[in-house]
Amino acid sequence: MQRSSRDPGARSIPVPEDRKLYVVDSINDLHKLNFCPEGSQHLLPPEEKIPEAGSRSADGRSRLLFLGLVLALMVSLVLVALVTFLIIQTGSKMDNVSRRLAAEGEDIDELKKLNSMIVQRLNQLEAQN
Repeated sequence: MQRSSRDPGARSIPVPEDRKLYVVDSINDLHKLNFCPEGSQHLLPPEEKIPEAGSRSADGRSRLLFLGLVLALMVSLVLVALVTFLIIQTGSKMDNVSRRLAAEGEDIDELKKLNSMIVQRLNQLEAQN
């Protein structure tokens, strides 16, 4: 709102947008009461001019969007925890399999040594006969 030249000491106070509209409507209502004949205009009571904060559909939508976002974040957090758990489990199982393969490899080497010893002994017995 602009300052009038008659009131140099007036200060500019920050006013919310809905309050500005209320002030302008109030001034218009006073003007209509002073200059318009009675009964020519139906004036709204001030309670109907100020919208209630809870009645806005945008607030409901933003709240619903926020709740959806929080729910999506919680679900993604659970999924990340599950994937991490599965990776750790898979890693430990792979370690177990590696240990088994190493142990079986050693067993196979021992069996090869035993096989070669048996073959040598059989060749010696054939040579003696």
